[in-house]
Amino acid sequence: MIERILPPAVVVVESFNDPDGATLFPEEEACIAKAVQKRRREFTTVRDCARRALGQLGLAPAPILPGVRGAPVWPDGVVGSMTHCDGYRGAALARSAEIATIGVDAEPHAPLPDGVLGAIALPGERTRTAALAADQPAIWWDRLLFSAKESVYKAWFPLTGRWLGFDEADIELAPDGTFVAQLLVPGPLLGGTPVTSFRGRFLVDRGLLLTAIAVPAVAG
Repeated sequence: MIERILPPAVVVVESFNDPDGATLFPEEEACIAKAVQKRRREFTTVRDCARRALGQLGLAPAPILPGVRGAPVWPDGVVGSMTHCDGYRGAALARSAEIATIGVDAEPHAPLPDGVLGAIALPGERTRTAALAADQPAIWWDRLLFSAKESVYKAWFPLTGRWLGFDEADIELAPDGTFVAQLLVPGPLLGGTPVTSFRGRFLVDRGLLLTAIAVPAVAG
């Protein structure tokens, strides 16, 4: 599904269950040696998705290890993002010559637990989210805002190697399925130009909320 909100240069592989045939490289096994079964399943399936996406890019299977702050380490020349939640695992990959960074996130289409919105949202975001919820109550806009913030962080981190707090990007969701995240801290440079915002898209389908950002690479 998430390919519907990503550009054609991005290859997507998704799974709505955990297939028995998915396996890990020994290096990956070592990362989750003490993990509970649920964590093992999602870790394994999302990497199986990523390896199938690598294959669609014409690349050989490779271990995808967690790096700094858990961000996946991709083969040279590849950018990507992975996500998982109950009932969904997905990986979105592209060649770095075409896409500079990707951030994707999947969440159950359900309200955030009590207190979470206040912890992750700026005052303006809370006001706008309340207005959207009043106008379109069929969508859980609070969870959608959380998902968009996760996608923003996943797009930000590969470009900067730095943490981005929930309060360091101001996100405006739009009813047309798009969102804009204005960075409230200095952003990275792309082609010598500072990045001041990220633009993304979202989708609500099959009991899921999906958000995605793909920033085109800058020639030269």
